[in-house]
Amino acid sequence: MSDPLAEPALEQARLVRDGEVSSRELVEASLRCAEELQERLNCFVSIDGERALEAASELKAGDPRPFAGVPSAVKDITASKHHTLSMGSDLFADFAPGFHSHALRRLEESGLVSIGQTTVPELGIVNVTEGRRYGPTRNPWDPERTPGGSSGGAAAAVAGGAFSIGHGSDGGGSLRIPAACCGLVGLKPSRGRVSSGPILGESLLVQDGVLTRTVADTAAALDVLAGYEPGDANWAPPPSEPFADSARRDPGELRIGVALDGPIDTPLDRESERGVREAAELLASLGHSVEEVDPPWVGGDLLPTFTKLWAVNIGVGVVRGAQATGREPAPELVERLTWWLYEQGRSLSAIDFALAVGELQGWARSIISTLWAAHDVLLLPALARRPLRIGELDTESDDPAAAFRLSGEFTPHTALFNISGQPAVSLPLFHGEDGLPTAVQLAGPPAGEAVLLSLSSQLEAARPWADRRPSLA
Repeated sequence: MSDPLAEPALEQARLVRDGEVSSRELVEASLRCAEELQERLNCFVSIDGERALEAASELKAGDPRPFAGVPSAVKDITASKHHTLSMGSDLFADFAPGFHSHALRRLEESGLVSIGQTTVPELGIVNVTEGRRYGPTRNPWDPERTPGGSSGGAAAAVAGGAFSIGHGSDGGGSLRIPAACCGLVGLKPSRGRVSSGPILGESLLVQDGVLTRTVADTAAALDVLAGYEPGDANWAPPPSEPFADSARRDPGELRIGVALDGPIDTPLDRESERGVREAAELLASLGHSVEEVDPPWVGGDLLPTFTKLWAVNIGVGVVRGAQATGREPAPELVERLTWWLYEQGRSLSAIDFALAVGELQGWARSIISTLWAAHDVLLLPALARRPLRIGELDTESDDPAAAFRLSGEFTPHTALFNISGQPAVSLPLFHGEDGLPTAVQLAGPPAGEAVLLSLSSQLEAARPWADRRPSLA
């Protein structure tokens, strides 16, 4: 075998289990690649080779866990007992939580070996990864462009070849956007599918997940992550079978709606539109019923209402960061966009916030009842534009409102399903003439990861993408 590190994560685990390669060999190769990528892409906050090699040395052949011995990394936005937590911000600096989130604990228990932490934009706010604290992370397909955000470091590392599965999270598209920018699979699970504990009982917007090269790896990781944890306020209903089994099933004939327009009045890039239309043709050729729909969000602008919700969420993050480090919130500790959102959140009353939540929940209920009464899956763009160039979205701009608006115009279709709580996945079906991946997004019914995984596997078999790699990988 020429390069075990290039294999999917499940195949790497099989190689370790069968004794064909050791976990230490995989991790050593991962560390070498990570060091090289760091110089070229700046996708890591830290690389902890000593701890990773020690953990890998303890893993032996025959370990039955799904990802035993497989290298990975942790997104620098989630509590880990092995790493500090900066959330890409000077505010948190070198805060050490001293414990794992439930999601990271489950991933570690599955046998994954973390080699370090991957970069994020400050507090995970925007969909590019160019924070002041660590500088810009670059896209392995084109280093002059963004790998997306907020799980941008993880996506750059997976696409660049450091490992085949990377931890991430998604509060407005933060798995699906980097997946689309870097040619990967990025699934946002249903609301409540993955525990937000132990810090939160639930999260209205954010779900943990992974970035991978294959649907099978994503499905197996969801089986690891999914499930109730004591203290969860709400949780998604358990699936009728393991998600890995659903990914292997034929989806049957599905009713698929196609929606090109987003909830923000912004033009759709020609390449993004081509990807959706060719995906629709491919789905029809596979026997599905496909029709264009007029989505109910057209004609409105959800960004102002979503901004209220997001501003309060970021405001809470700023306050918690200050509490964790024993300081008061101050503009010099964060980027201008962060401070603007913090002040927006502070200016809202509890009634303002409750009204915004109610408005978005009412909107979500209406689109689910409107679109999913007649369709099983919705096909949409993953991005409205090609990956932005480094520096195009400036979080230190004198006009932070404009920077936040640009973030929404870049990816108007993703936050829809954080608001509604539905599962959605980005798939790198095509490749553009500019040498960049062209992804599409599929959204499923509430708690409908099974149908999304089944359909995604069918598309992957029809248009394989896992062997498409950037030249520097």
